[in-house]
Amino acid sequence: MKLEKVTFCPDKDEPVEFYVLEQTRISGVNYILVTDFEEGDGEALILKDMSGDEDAEAVYAIVDDETELEAVSGVFEDLLEDVKFVQE
Repeated sequence: MKLEKVTFCPDKDEPVEFYVLEQTRISGVNYILVTDFEEGDGEALILKDMSGDEDAEAVYAIVDDETELEAVSGVFEDLLEDVKFVQE
């Protein structure tokens, strides 16, 4: 399966490419699950769409609130049967 690749441009840093594994919408908020490798085990991040209606491009932030992270990662685990999150 070919995964969609997205490029993020953090402020003052080099662009970073990730592969989108899944996306979901919870309570009106969009989340995406991304990884740094197209195949095999890799680092995964859950990103929250922080874009406003007036934004020309999507603006995402890493979910780092423990309660929100647990809830959203549980949804992604249910959506992707072969994914299990291990927090470091």
